[in-house]
Amino acid sequence: QVQPVEGASVQAEAGGSLRISCSISGPTYGSNCMGWFRQEEGKKHEGVAAVYSNGDSATYVDSVKGRFTISQDNAKNVLYLQMSRLEPEDTGMYFCATAHLPFCTVVAMSFRDQFEFWGQGTLVNVSS
Repeated sequence: QVQPVEGASVQAEAGGSLRISCSISGPTYGSNCMGWFRQEEGKKHEGVAAVYSNGDSATYVDSVKGRFTISQDNAKNVLYLQMSRLEPEDTGMYFCATAHLPFCTVVAMSFRDQFEFWGQGTLVNVSS
């Protein structure tokens, strides 16, 4: 399994797995929601996975359900996205973000301006 350095570009094959991570390096006062966005070239950010900061109630966009898992290490302030059974459609730049929302769900990630983004993102390119 590939575990790229945050901010790196990683090439993966369809069917493979990798885990990407993101350091929440600054204060997140009042944030209760953590998530991963994906941005494909020329398209807007899409919410992929969201989870409450205490680890409760992870939700996923339909295209990754059953294949991706969001998790966090609050002691290290790191957010992870475990990606399995990769598909070429998973290709994109992945960003982590935090927000304070009434409901922390992937649907709520459509309110992109409510999120604070962290790091440079990780470019994932999945080849068939």
